[in-house]
Amino acid sequence: MKRGEIAKRTDCNIETVRYYEKIGLLPPPPRTDKGYRTYGPRHEQTLRFIMRSRELGFPIEEVRGLLSLVDGEGFTCDQVRDKTIKHLNSVRERIEDLNKLEQILSATVDKCEGGDTPNCAVIDALLEEP
Repeated sequence: MKRGEIAKRTDCNIETVRYYEKIGLLPPPPRTDKGYRTYGPRHEQTLRFIMRSRELGFPIEEVRGLLSLVDGEGFTCDQVRDKTIKHLNSVRERIEDLNKLEQILSATVDKCEGGDTPNCAVIDALLEEP
């Protein structure tokens, strides 16, 4: 299948397919005599793996690490689990940070009365030193 077809089959932007190929996440496909790329089922499977990993928030380098485990077929479930736990902890930290941010913003907005006055609690809070 050509690049456009693999993009369509995986619901991936064609430029994203090109990008993943360029950075080495998606292996380069063989070419026809006329120079067209021909992606096979393994490319589709790899692209789906990459996209799902990215949807779950894995950074590119972690996806690369997961792919190296899978492609080498020497991976253990423990290795994958360890990488996933590390990522899960990172996600939990970001959620905690976002919850703190939400509380600060909510408290700041609650202090703001709105209106036509030049005094604004939101601006005052942004001008405060941490």
